[in-house]
This record gives sequence, C-alpha cells and structure tokens, in this order.
Amino acid sequence: MRVQSSATGSSSIAVSTSPADPGGAVPASQRLGTLQAALGVVAFSLTFPATAWGLQGFGPWSLVAVRSVLAAAMAGTCLLALRVRLPERRHWAGLAVVAAGVVLGFPMLTTLALQTSTTSHAAVVVGLLPLTTALFSALRMGIRPSRTFWAAALAGAAAVLTFTVAQSGGALTAADGYLFAALVVCAAGYTEGGRLARIMPGWQVIGWALVFCLPLTVPAAVVALSYEPVVWNVHGVLGVLWVAAGSQFLGLVVWYRGMAAVGIPKASQLQLAQPLLTLVWSVLLLGEHLSAAAPLTAAAVLVCIAVTQRSRS
Repeated sequence: MRVQSSATGSSSIAVSTSPADPGGAVPASQRLGTLQAALGVVAFSLTFPATAWGLQGFGPWSLVAVRSVLAAAMAGTCLLALRVRLPERRHWAGLAVVAAGVVLGFPMLTTLALQTSTTSHAAVVVGLLPLTTALFSALRMGIRPSRTFWAAALAGAAAVLTFTVAQSGGALTAADGYLFAALVVCAAGYTEGGRLARIMPGWQVIGWALVFCLPLTVPAAVVALSYEPVVWNVHGVLGVLWVAAGSQFLGLVVWYRGMAAVGIPKASQLQLAQPLLTLVWSVLLLGEHLSAAAPLTAAAVLVCIAVTQRSRS
C-alpha cells in the first residue's frame, strides 16, 4: 500500500498490485511503522519522571496548562509554516475526542495522581493501557484480533502489573482513581487518533487537537499561574519542556504514524514495555529503587510483544 498526494495536497490511499514479498517478509512500511510507534513509547516512558520534575517548579494545574500551551505553540507554528488547511468538519468530532483524552484528560489526571504517587506506582496504568486501547479499537473500528493476540496481550499485561504492583508494595492509593480514569480517556484518545491518522498525517492529528484546545488552555494557564507561584529551578523547567515537546507533541506524532501503519492493537502492545522503561528512568532520574525482578519481567514482556506482532487479526 502506498500514499499518493493529490494536487490539492490531500492524501489518497492506493493499493499496490505488486506481489507480496516472498517468504512472508514484513513490508518496509510496517517495519517503519513499528519503529515509529516504538519511538513514541520511548518518549511516553519519560512522561511520568518528567512530570515529577515539573512538579518541583510548577503547581499541578499550571503544569498541565503550560505544557498544553507550549505544545500547541509548536504545533501551530508547524501548521502555519506549511500552510495546512483546517480539517474537514466531519473530522472535528474525532479531534475533540483526541483533545479530551490525550491533550487534556490524561495529562491532568496523571499529574494530579503524581502529587501523591511514585512514578513506579503510576506505571501500573501504563501496563493496562495496551489492553484498554485494543478494547476501544475493537468497539470503535470493528477490529477483532486473534485469540493468540489476546492471550499474549493478557500475559504481557499480567507480567507488567505483577511487577509494577510489587514495586509499589501492592498498596492502592488515593491516586488510583485518577490513574484508572486516565487509562480510559487516554485509550479513547489513542483509538480515535489512530483512526484519524489513516486519513490525515499523524502530526496534524495531534497538532489540530492541541490548537483547538487553546481557547481553554490559555485562560487556564493564566488563572493557574496566578494561584500557583512558579519556583524556578532546572528540574522544573526541563520537566515542563519535555512533557510539552516530547510527550505532548513529538511523541504523539510518531505514535499516531506508527498506529496508522501497523494497526492500533499491534502498535498498542508495544506499550507493554513502557512501564519497565519508566521504571528505569525513575531510577536514573529520580533515584527510585528498582528490584532484581526487572530483567525477568522485561524478558517476559519482550516475548509477549513478539507474539502480538506476529499474530494476525
């Protein structure tokens, strides 16, 4: 399959009639899509540690609003520079779902949770996100993954949950309500964003979602900053810059492109590795303790990812 651009700049999808690669080789477009989705996972794995840094200088509401405004400024600059036209009205509802789930809901809920939760405990929600995203995609788009896919996904999620819950002592905190709510809204945003990324470039999906939120995020930033004084320090500045540029914009650009290329369920399973990456960053950046069980869990997760990537719908 290849994408052709029309004279007006829109994209159309043309199905190649060339024979399949011998030996069942994975097409280059799918390999690239898997790489892009994996880069998105790496960017997302830094979100919780960066948020923890950001909270050292900003209040929770200020951090969420400022990161959205900064990311929207980046996205808007790109859209204006390339003279991208407004998306068609029929796509606005989908973009609203992306905005509510990925731009506003997930950052706000996880930032509130991280005021009282460690990053390792918050990683539990990321362990469940691939399954939740696959469920949303099945309901929204009629995708029915194979039994092998579901078995591997459940096994991987169980391994991640066992490890991350053990890391946090097995105790549930008041922040869990925020985390599980974030899980639901993020899965909805990922699913709708992945669907739209088949119609328009992935960076435009998140770009327009960010820009459409400016009437809300700019006033919210002004009000929040007036009530939550900023404590200027290196960690606070680096944290807000990363969650704005890496997590909120660039990471979602490659993530949506990857989902469009390999499919939402398979791309989402790459996130099974995200909690483990987050725990590694937590040790390196925040000094949190990582148990000796990490290598075993990482190996189990990688096996599950390999199975889900090879299974057919």
